[in-house]
Amino acid sequence: MQRKNTGSEAAENVMATVRTPDLGLDPDACVMPEPSDPCTIVILGATGDLTTRKLLPQLFNLYLNNGLPDPFLIVGVSRVDIDEPEFRSRMQAALKNAGNYEKTRWLSFARAIHYRTADFTNLESFKHLAQALRDLNQQYKTNGNRIFYMALPPSVYKSAAHLIGQVGLADERQNGNGWSRIVVEKPFGTDLKTAIDLDQSLSRDFTEHQIFRIDHYLAKETVQNVLMLRFANSMFEPIWNRRYVEYIAINAIEELGVEHRAGYYEQSGVLRDMFQNHMLQLLALTAMEPPSRFEADQVRDEKVKVFRALRPFQVKNLTENLVLGQYAAGAVNGNAVCAYREEPGVAADSLTPTFALMKVNLDNWRWQGVPFYLTSGKRLDQKLTEIAIQFKSVPHSMFRHTLSETIPANRLVLGIYPEEKITLTFQTKNPGATVCLRTVTMDFNYHQNSSSPILDAYARALLDCMLGDHMLFWRQDGVELCWKFLTPILDRCEACDDQAELLHFYEAGSKGPKAIEGIT
Repeated sequence: MQRKNTGSEAAENVMATVRTPDLGLDPDACVMPEPSDPCTIVILGATGDLTTRKLLPQLFNLYLNNGLPDPFLIVGVSRVDIDEPEFRSRMQAALKNAGNYEKTRWLSFARAIHYRTADFTNLESFKHLAQALRDLNQQYKTNGNRIFYMALPPSVYKSAAHLIGQVGLADERQNGNGWSRIVVEKPFGTDLKTAIDLDQSLSRDFTEHQIFRIDHYLAKETVQNVLMLRFANSMFEPIWNRRYVEYIAINAIEELGVEHRAGYYEQSGVLRDMFQNHMLQLLALTAMEPPSRFEADQVRDEKVKVFRALRPFQVKNLTENLVLGQYAAGAVNGNAVCAYREEPGVAADSLTPTFALMKVNLDNWRWQGVPFYLTSGKRLDQKLTEIAIQFKSVPHSMFRHTLSETIPANRLVLGIYPEEKITLTFQTKNPGATVCLRTVTMDFNYHQNSSSPILDAYARALLDCMLGDHMLFWRQDGVELCWKFLTPILDRCEACDDQAELLHFYEAGSKGPKAIEGIT
């Protein structure tokens, strides 16, 4: 099966103007929904790549847009033995590289940045860290509220979280503490067993309401807009079901290769890296029932219902619903690139998949019989993230004497990257004396007529964590249900003698393995 196009490839590029009415709303009202409590943001692993590329630049972005509480502190923690001025200098350089550096605002922002050295496996080291945090709280009056952001390798999560608990920093409203929250990055385990083990370890010291399992895809503005489009508009919800939808294609593909992540990627592959989290979350947002209220638990309850409805894979006939691939040498945007097996840190005989197309079915009343095609891969012909809803063709017997062509079905595309927009294609008569159709496109650009500051996904996730809002974060039952669905597939792909036969090689810069044409 060829990867489903966006509709714009076949459509004539005719734009219907979309106007956003002026409702007299304050554009700044969407930046900070309510003031958050004063707090200390403790970044564990603060000298790493995640901190310099994402966390500090987005915290500064929030600061520029008055999105941080007053007062706030940022405390970097790492094994690296540097002093506070050196850490601040590194963070200043990170902001300059990110392109949102403002010298005058930096000077005041930098006063809130501190640094402490700690060993993430040593109790005595964390006792010193705990005392340092209490001293800073006393000095800057942050009410003992703390966020512990685990910008660490997953292998250190359990040790670091338990040490936080052992030194009394996880206990809320005790020993001078305010609220205490811990942010964990994916992967949440590597299969169902390890996901349960990680949760049991975190739960020794933190309760579920304190744990924030971050998936930055969920915090993207256009991803959140899926729910708004579906449930705030009466025209879409009545046709968002098996009676009118032929199939749904969810694509998250990119031109980049494994880059500097070979050590991680060799252990994960595309199924663990993208499907267990991002792809199944996009599926849930697209397929879920309307919640009774737009609140965190109600929304996550409906997502869990989708995960429960996932039809188990028939692993004996795996190739009927799954294509795995690995990129070979090729060219992307005219530049020659090497094969995955030639990337630094990758085994010469690696069988790690870098591409997957998965056909998924939901066994419930709304979606029975509607296939969902989930596609993700590296080193493809473009970087594209979108959700395409393909509607069923119309009965067109009334046109049999005037039209010889097949009437294309309507298609609604929710663009997430590179174009954040909504596109609807439909049919109209072509001007002229003869009766013939043309496909036209109605576009809405997500940022059209908006003056509100644009927040990065990490900025939004950090803001919600400060507010204690779990809407955009995983709940453990959802994590376990997704692993329960995916683990048998991983076991079948990784533990059988025909593992090499399941892997299809594709040229870098192409649309993926040719075997995708067989998935219907």
